[in-house]
Amino acid sequence: MSRSLPLRLLAPLTVAGAIFWASAQSHLPLGVSLPHPLDKLVHASVYAIFAYLMDWALQAPGRLPTYRRHGWVFLLGLAYAISDEFHQSFVPLRDASFGDVLADTFGLLMGLGLASLPLLFSRRLSTFRWQRGSGKRPDPARPLILVADPHWSDDSFPGLREATAAHPNADWLFLGDLFDVWVGIPGMESEAHHAFLAWVAERRATGAWVGLWLGNREYFLDGHAKAFDLMGEGIGGGLEGESLAFEHGDLINADDRAYRVWNLLSRSGFLWLFFRILPAATARKLANRIEAKLHTTNREYKLAFPTEAFGKAAAHLSPATFLTGHFHTEEHVANGTALGWAFEGRFYVWQESTCQPLNQSGK
Repeated sequence: MSRSLPLRLLAPLTVAGAIFWASAQSHLPLGVSLPHPLDKLVHASVYAIFAYLMDWALQAPGRLPTYRRHGWVFLLGLAYAISDEFHQSFVPLRDASFGDVLADTFGLLMGLGLASLPLLFSRRLSTFRWQRGSGKRPDPARPLILVADPHWSDDSFPGLREATAAHPNADWLFLGDLFDVWVGIPGMESEAHHAFLAWVAERRATGAWVGLWLGNREYFLDGHAKAFDLMGEGIGGGLEGESLAFEHGDLINADDRAYRVWNLLSRSGFLWLFFRILPAATARKLANRIEAKLHTTNREYKLAFPTEAFGKAAAHLSPATFLTGHFHTEEHVANGTALGWAFEGRFYVWQESTCQPLNQSGK
């Protein structure tokens, strides 16, 4: 737990205390009255502030995925709103109101929406990243095989087994978009997903370090974090002591508003709950259909590599080498490299502070 959490919690707890105090009054102070619909606007506004501050208090970069944090904030806020109306039912001249709970609920959603605005407009995204495990490899001298965007559709895994046989002593880092789609919800994972996890377990059993930094085709995979030495999402990936920074690359271009909105909605707690409720087969079909639709949402930004935005992101991390996937084309800008598409087994290797194409023969 972050040492600053108790101090951060003071802000939302103060708002919660003010709500409790106001609910305990038969009349508002100074003769203030709130006729309809002004009362609902006040309810929504207060709970928007409460949700915003609670989300801020729980922001410990590197721990909770955004969908879990927002889910907890919403559930805690809703529970408090319901309990507050129950409390009011015991106060003379006050009563419980379902309409007030609806207004409070709208306010919670509005507060979480406001807290998410940086994800839509900027690169200040540290509170939207999370990481589990260690970014420190036991032996940095070992070659680190880099795989970006293979977009596997089955368990044939082009290039993976060949590279494993040719480089048995290598570590591995995957920079996202391993499959056409991978949703980490029971019943929505395929045999190919389980086969890959079995491969990871085999590699780790031999002493290899294996990391996965999630891309825009992986959803709700934090439940598999213990299967890897490192798992993370968003900006800010890196290896300790190796002057290497990385991310998937989908958040490089802040001008791609359509994708930023999609990224936020597709990783929300509400979609997670929706998928959990749906029958597995139905949910899997829906996930595939949504992913097919995604191909057309940001076509303009896929056709042109964002050289300027990429250069700024790389420069911010200089002198470290900055690596991404996502763009499906190999590009070099200052200290940054966008790795080429690994669909046909085109992998890279990081060794002696240098990134270069991998020789699949191992020679």
